[in-house]
Amino acid sequence: MRPNTTTARVRNATARRPQRLAAAALAALLAVAPGCTDMYDQPRFEPYEATTLFSDGASSRTLVLGTVPREDVRGLPAVEDRELLLTGLKDGVAAQEPPFAVDRAVLERGKQRYGIYCTPCHGQLGDGRGVIVQRGFTPPPKYTEPRLVDAPLGHFFQVISNGHGAMYSFAARVAPQDRWAIAAYIRALQLSQNAKASELPPEDQSKLQEAVK
Repeated sequence: MRPNTTTARVRNATARRPQRLAAAALAALLAVAPGCTDMYDQPRFEPYEATTLFSDGASSRTLVLGTVPREDVRGLPAVEDRELLLTGLKDGVAAQEPPFAVDRAVLERGKQRYGIYCTPCHGQLGDGRGVIVQRGFTPPPKYTEPRLVDAPLGHFFQVISNGHGAMYSFAARVAPQDRWAIAAYIRALQLSQNAKASELPPEDQSKLQEAVK
């Protein structure tokens, strides 16, 4: 008596299923294994790995005797008070003035750096409504808050340097002179949003009157 054809096919398919799964798993493994291996085994020395390149057999090089790293002096402006430039402090407290004169070029630089690093959270106007905040991130304070309007310029330098609250440090991303430029631009933002028309120079008052006509 012949076995049922449909039953035989089902049995054969069931018997082959583990083999097919194993083959598919092996193919997937072979597809990704070379990439993972190449990424992991890169031409580099692991910490404390031995090498024959140096006479002491160590791959890590020691610093020159007496070396004490303090700061990266490359690109820093020449100023009288380097401590103020690098810390934002004057006589141990947040400084009221920057370590160099603020002119239009400094404000333009501050505006450009602010646009790159600060606007995502603080917004173009410093109102704390940047694009990240609009998507649910913790809103920062407005620069027009009285405590920030009264804050010394060194306060903003230190916040950029050290971070504060949900904001992380930008010291590794923004050079000290650019932190001061950003701080100066923040002050300009504060002044612009609280300025009175009567306080403007006569020529600017004229331009303003022409613009509102």
